[in-house]
Amino acid sequence: MPHFDPAGAWRRALHLAEQAIGLSDPNPRVGCVLLSADGNELGAGHTQPAGQAHAEVMALLDAARRGNDVRGATAVVTLEPCSHHGRTPPCCDALIAAGVARVLVAVQDPNPLVAGQGAARLRAAGISVELAEPLVADAARELNIGFFSRMQRGRPFVRLKSAISLDGRTALPDGRSQWITGEAARADGHAWRKRAGAILTGIGTVLADDPRLDVRLVPTARQPLRLVLDPHGRLPAAARILQPPGEARAIGPGRADLPALLDDLGRQGINELHVEAGPTLSGAFFDAGLVDELLVYQAPMLIGEGRPLAALAPLADLGQARRWRLVEAVPVGPDLRLRLRPT
Repeated sequence: MPHFDPAGAWRRALHLAEQAIGLSDPNPRVGCVLLSADGNELGAGHTQPAGQAHAEVMALLDAARRGNDVRGATAVVTLEPCSHHGRTPPCCDALIAAGVARVLVAVQDPNPLVAGQGAARLRAAGISVELAEPLVADAARELNIGFFSRMQRGRPFVRLKSAISLDGRTALPDGRSQWITGEAARADGHAWRKRAGAILTGIGTVLADDPRLDVRLVPTARQPLRLVLDPHGRLPAAARILQPPGEARAIGPGRADLPALLDDLGRQGINELHVEAGPTLSGAFFDAGLVDELLVYQAPMLIGEGRPLAALAPLADLGQARRWRLVEAVPVGPDLRLRLRPT
């Protein structure tokens, strides 16, 4: 049995997978490390843009460049190697042909075209396949939470972002909001935009603020698709959101069509949808129960009268209030980043 540090191997593989953020969509973010019996790294890689090599092939190519023989090696992979022909050949076939002896898999691929078949093909070739412990599996799943959502629910994972004051205001009564949070929080927000396949806002936000809604405060290999919910065709041709880099377009459905919109985005291969909108559209997402995660940057300031995070339908009593589970609370500069999910 090979002797190496499993925790270190998983940290390395997950770190590699993180490097595919903003690169691999609509494919999942996967990292792969090839290790010798004594734990030395023979090769490593992560998923490339769609149509290019997956993590396992990149690791094999890296080993070849280093002049390392991978026969008998252990492959540590953050997602089950694929077993089907898509834009590229099956990764499990590449591992079989390379002669690896063991494959450690963080989590099973939720794609119905794989879903255990990759592991089965490896085992049929005489390769030992082992699944990671739950903590590693959870980390790998979180990294690809949008891919899991699209494969299992047919729609993207919806993350709604807002910047608020201590008293829950997102802007002054006239809509001015620059800037509630500081530079560090704004850069951090761009890192979350980078994760998204698409960014959605409403026509009201565009007409009031003329935002770009692109990723520019952190490096990225690709720009998310930018969408403006504009049912009455009011989007100005000169709006900054329509300017390069990246692609942007208006979409016509009203707030009642949000579930259908998410289904359509899922069919387009959007894994994560990042919503940055005003109170009306945000409220529509909340009222429809379509928010999977709430990303809030809270600034240490009091505004008083102003605009709320979301315009929600009134409740008859507090028992009807939607409850949220705190996932994390992290200081970002002078502000606080909160991530919450429905209970």
